[in-house]
Amino acid sequence: MERRAFRLNGFAVLLGLLVLGGVVAVFALRGWSGDGMDGGSFGDDPSDFGLPGLAVIAWIVVFFVAATGFTVINPNEAKVVQFLGRYVGSVSEAGFQWVLPLTTKQRVSRRVRNFETTKLKVNDADGNPVEIAAVVVYKVVDTGRAAFAVDDYEEYVAIQSEAAVRHLATSHPYDSHEEGRTSLRDGAEVAGELTAELRERTGLAGIEVIEARITHLAYAPEIAQAMLVRQQAAQVVAARTHIVEGAVSMVGLALDRLSEQGVVELDEERKAQMVSNLLVVLCGDRATQPVVNAGSLYA
Repeated sequence: MERRAFRLNGFAVLLGLLVLGGVVAVFALRGWSGDGMDGGSFGDDPSDFGLPGLAVIAWIVVFFVAATGFTVINPNEAKVVQFLGRYVGSVSEAGFQWVLPLTTKQRVSRRVRNFETTKLKVNDADGNPVEIAAVVVYKVVDTGRAAFAVDDYEEYVAIQSEAAVRHLATSHPYDSHEEGRTSLRDGAEVAGELTAELRERTGLAGIEVIEARITHLAYAPEIAQAMLVRQQAAQVVAARTHIVEGAVSMVGLALDRLSEQGVVELDEERKAQMVSNLLVVLCGDRATQPVVNAGSLYA
């Protein structure tokens, strides 16, 4: 939708107007001097005003009409130009510029902006209430759409950002307990998904979303303590599982090495006793006290 508006260098146009004014002034002075050469006094007759006076008035009108076209554009800024309600284009070249006169010029910033959503309370994919917030980095790339496609593009980005964050939170669980399932704590995957959704939502307004990332993620206060206990229990179970797997491997290795090297011959009952002792030593969370058996296992 954006297109370039007709523009000229403002200093060149101003210089041209001043030169034209000088020419008109010289013409008017010569004309009026000629009228007074017959010995009469200039101004006694209304007809003395004549063509020189009309030229001066015409220059004044042209000057003030042309002056409405002057505008100053800052770096990373654009002016959206309208003539009688019609969009005629945008000017983004920084400096003192001149566009069509009698037009209205709306300033639109093209700088990169940050927007952080408020902390939203929403249920995740598992139904657990969570608090979530995100920061969105964006800029205007189509000034025509930003000015006319929506009422206020900044408010539009803010509302669409909150809607996208809510949709993201309801699509994924806070914690994933299954392989291959994305959770809200998977930063890179979630950020990419949020950025893609926001680009689709804000493209209508001429906005390019550069990046979107979650800045705050936590369980809601009413379930935070219960979820903390759950997480701790899950970590304990995972750690114990890993310890048991390692202990079983070590016991099997010990029995195989004893059998291969012929250190001692163990029947099934002695093997069971040895496995039990080794598992207690390896899996226990406290230091074990050795007990020396001086008699027979069968006594």
